[in-house]
Amino acid sequence: MTALTPPGPADGPARAGRFGGVLFALGDAAALGTAVAAAVGTQLSPYELRAFDGGEHKCRPLVGVRNRDVYVLSSLDGARSASVNDELCRLLFFVGALRDASARSVTAVVPYLAYARKDRRTKARDPVTSRYVAQLFEAVGTDRVVVVDVHNPAAFENAFRCRTDHLEAAGLFVEHVRTQVPIGPDRGRVVVVSPDLGGAKRAERFRSLLETATGADAGLAFVGKHRSRGVVSGSPEIHGDVSGATALVVDDLIASGTTMARVAGQLRARGAASVHLFATHAPFTAQAGPALFGAGTVDSVVVTDSVAPGRLASTVTAGRLVVLSLAGLLAEALRRIDTGGSISELLQLET
Repeated sequence: MTALTPPGPADGPARAGRFGGVLFALGDAAALGTAVAAAVGTQLSPYELRAFDGGEHKCRPLVGVRNRDVYVLSSLDGARSASVNDELCRLLFFVGALRDASARSVTAVVPYLAYARKDRRTKARDPVTSRYVAQLFEAVGTDRVVVVDVHNPAAFENAFRCRTDHLEAAGLFVEHVRTQVPIGPDRGRVVVVSPDLGGAKRAERFRSLLETATGADAGLAFVGKHRSRGVVSGSPEIHGDVSGATALVVDDLIASGTTMARVAGQLRARGAASVHLFATHAPFTAQAGPALFGAGTVDSVVVTDSVAPGRLASTVTAGRLVVLSLAGLLAEALRRIDTGGSISELLQLET
């Protein structure tokens, strides 16, 4: 039996004016959870995770949660110690245990939501797995689900019947560009690039925030690609002028890195002066390092800690990988939920 987090605050109602919830962080989310807890002025509460022969496991809180609002942080990315499916089951069973322990409400905070990309049928008899996952959350009594930059926000909202909140990392990325990426009238044009047509709204949102934050005029470009059975084929087609520009490529996720590497190579071939990649989620595979950093076409890759960092060796990234923390964004969202504040206003603060 293992208590994975330090003891939390004593049971009982919180004092007025303070974060009153009970916060847990499961698995590899412990580091991010510790930062979120510090930002809201509390501590992570302890839990027990016990594995049994045959692969079964149980997860239970080690503090009382009766009549408390409970928040559970867990990213479903396939950690080094557990598969995506193990993580999903652990989170669902833990939510169920909290409800059985008489928690007043349970909010699942899932920065990276597994199966969110499978939100529609693209082949005959395809599963719509994102909807099935939503039904699982609802079946165990989840009151609210908070995510960050899912693949398709509209499909995510339509899949769930419980309350949902969709947060964006765009503000973090824009602040990084404003302070760390050389842009301005004397440094040539800036172009925001979507690596596919499906990310057009995300790229436009990023461009709008960037112009507001920096005062710079930013162009927009799109990449055409053909994907079948998970394989991208053909040379990317760049729609938009990137010659001499600082190209900022924005996506929700980088896994193998092959698509982004192809886009970066084509941008360089079209005359881009520099290429910076931005993605909220980085469940890097083994081939991501060589793909992204091997050819020398990418100046930097900027991601968040929605997925526990450290999957790529520093010798491979050569200082070109930047990991930004979601702790402040998540903490503010939880603070607003806990006190009855507006998440919509939180998103509007970025505009």
